[in-house]
Amino acid sequence: MRRYEKRQRLLAIGLAALAGFVDALGFLKLGGLFVSFMSGNSTRLAAGITGVVPGSLFAGALIAAFVGGVMAGETVGRLAGRRRKQAVLAFVLVALAIASATATHGGDLVPAPLLMAVAMGSANAVFQRDGEVSVGVTYMTGTLVKIGQHLTTAFAGGPRCA
Repeated sequence: MRRYEKRQRLLAIGLAALAGFVDALGFLKLGGLFVSFMSGNSTRLAAGITGVVPGSLFAGALIAAFVGGVMAGETVGRLAGRRRKQAVLAFVLVALAIASATATHGGDLVPAPLLMAVAMGSANAVFQRDGEVSVGVTYMTGTLVKIGQHLTTAFAGGPRCA
């Protein structure tokens, strides 16, 4: 993140906040499953497979939708070329709008969380460097580890994070 301009950092922070908000909505609606936090879903899926936590098998569908979203976001980004960020963000917007409309006007809520997972997966295609995700906006563990390391370096008298 340190190599990005302030505008790009703010976009990444905004997308991470959006992912947290969307994930919280999914978590509340699904009773403990996630539309963005796939590590949590993989744990729930394993518990569901063993039969310990009933109803957790839907976590597998959410994981598949998330991966499908990553693939869709990557495809949209590749097709858009220089307009990668705008195109991927537009895709995220459309997927979330359809999810919202489905949840609001549809009787069956199953498509809404799956579309939310697709949107959150595709959001990770916004920031890329050398063909790899350079800022993961839906998973925070690695980012929090880096923040902790940079803060420790700064507190120890090393260079401040810019």
